[in-house]
Amino acid sequence: MKTKLTLLVAVLAAVWVTPAVAQKEVAQNAAANYPSKPVRWIVPFPPGASNDITARLFAHKMSESMGQQFVIDNRPGAGGSIGAQLAAEATPDGHTLLHANPGPSVNNIIMRRKSPYQINDFAPVMFIGYTPLLILANPKFVANNGRELAAYAKANPGKLTWASSGNGSSLHIGLALFAAATGLDIVHVPYKGTAPALTDVMSGRVDVMHTTVVSADAQIKAGRVKVLAVAAPARQAVLPNVPTLLEEGIKNAEATVWFGVQVSAKTPRPIINKLNAEMNRVMQMPDVQARLDQLGLVKAGGTPEEFGAFIKNEADKLGMLIKTKRVEMME
Repeated sequence: MKTKLTLLVAVLAAVWVTPAVAQKEVAQNAAANYPSKPVRWIVPFPPGASNDITARLFAHKMSESMGQQFVIDNRPGAGGSIGAQLAAEATPDGHTLLHANPGPSVNNIIMRRKSPYQINDFAPVMFIGYTPLLILANPKFVANNGRELAAYAKANPGKLTWASSGNGSSLHIGLALFAAATGLDIVHVPYKGTAPALTDVMSGRVDVMHTTVVSADAQIKAGRVKVLAVAAPARQAVLPNVPTLLEEGIKNAEATVWFGVQVSAKTPRPIINKLNAEMNRVMQMPDVQARLDQLGLVKAGGTPEEFGAFIKNEADKLGMLIKTKRVEMME
């Protein structure tokens, strides 16, 4: 009787274990053959900006080393949501990547009352890095640094105008963080993109804005705008003489534009691991490091778990801004 019972337990265990083992083997085989066709790398913004530049840098190197083309597919629109939705709904086999960014990967999800996708529809692959935001002004604007900017806003409540590239954009969130850190009354002026916002700051139509070195490098060098502060924990190597907001006595106002890679949430973990390992290898290439330095990018790398924890922290910060009514929900 005992022998029969033991045999029955063994059979039942095999019935339960075999599917899991088989599923694991299928995932490992898929990773061994990955990529088996060209990989679509969705960039949910137009060509030419820092999102596009960083994606093409990695895609070129990975095409050379992984035996298949990594093809950039620019899908702009709705603050990045159009491209992100395509990635969320793609077959979860690692052949569609999303170039992750605060807008499509966090802000649009949390700030919109009805998002077509959610944060858990994606799995993190790797955190590429981040670019600290700068605070720019027209050269004739009265303030010359972060401390003077805060003093002007305090003395003129509701008068300081602050441009952004649109509601829910990284630039908008940067403004909200500055306002929350200082308790100041600032007028948000949203635009349909960074370029028109920067044009109006240069003309003096709007007082200040956040943006990146990549977006404003030519205007900074030409003297058409001045940099008041860097919204980061440390100064930027490309602007060593510009102080941080923290140096100016303004805490908890750090703001960045960050980049990474995500895939559909059901993508097998062995494929995610393979992508992560290759991206980390590419990150260490001297020419890649030099190019990222030129872009003013603080390099990250690391594990999928580390990138996932970073995204959660970004979501929590935005949730607090909404709770304290520093930013409003969007339709």
